[in-house]
Amino acid sequence: MRATAEQQTLGRRLRAWSARLARGGRGSREDAERLACHVLQCNRARLYMLMDDPVDAQADAGIDALVEACAAGTPVPYLTGIAGFWTFDLAVTRDTLIPRADTATLVEAALAAVTDTDDGADVLDLGTGTGAVALALAAERRAWRLTATDASAAAVEVARDNARRLGLEARIRFLHGDWYGAVPAGETFALIVSNPPYIAARDPHLDDPGLAAEPRTALVAGDDGLAALGAIIAGAPARLRAGGALWVEHGHAQGAAVRRLLEAAGFSSIATRRDAGHRERASGGRLRVS
Repeated sequence: MRATAEQQTLGRRLRAWSARLARGGRGSREDAERLACHVLQCNRARLYMLMDDPVDAQADAGIDALVEACAAGTPVPYLTGIAGFWTFDLAVTRDTLIPRADTATLVEAALAAVTDTDDGADVLDLGTGTGAVALALAAERRAWRLTATDASAAAVEVARDNARRLGLEARIRFLHGDWYGAVPAGETFALIVSNPPYIAARDPHLDDPGLAAEPRTALVAGDDGLAALGAIIAGAPARLRAGGALWVEHGHAQGAAVRRLLEAAGFSSIATRRDAGHRERASGGRLRVS
């Protein structure tokens, strides 16, 4: 259906929405398309087929409102309720951190940390948020038994809902509580992974509207950003089986500090993996066997 003289095509409106986002440096053409797909309930392939069609007034208003919110700094995943990670889409809410592509580095490290002979390994994911890391591991290693924890009860429910939607609910035990305190006493694991908060309290990046929209407790960890990492690493030996592995995500400038923490806690074979941008992103090691 071609637009009349009084109407504007979807293609023209997308150009306008993209320009609005670009002016404020808050988004891109891709973001505008994602918001349009959300309102129009279509994928991007279908969206491209509609470029010469007129935009329904209600849909136009809906997309326009989302673009305005995006231009003001609200991240697209909070506007659509969906964020892509690994090989799937995850539901996100204001109670959860938005999964980042860089966290795939942690998943890859975890997958390599347990050998093929340990297919039935028990794995603990601390601070699961949306469930991103635990769900990726469960999808890739069907025999692993996963436990995922979070201090936010609301985040645990989001993660559980994501697991249910992906057909992985039976594979992951979700627990509410702070780090190891959520796990029953005496339980130990072959592998512990975590993407904890690691931004320093006075980091100027926290003033960015996008980060400001996310839960601060999932971002900030003390004056130097190492508080959560330090607690997780120090507590790991009591929760790992002999020779078990620990991998944590951290900031790109924290690799050396995290390696020192791992060594002090009794880990060997300490290594750091870089993300797609060649920045140090995840570090880990194996508990020394005495």
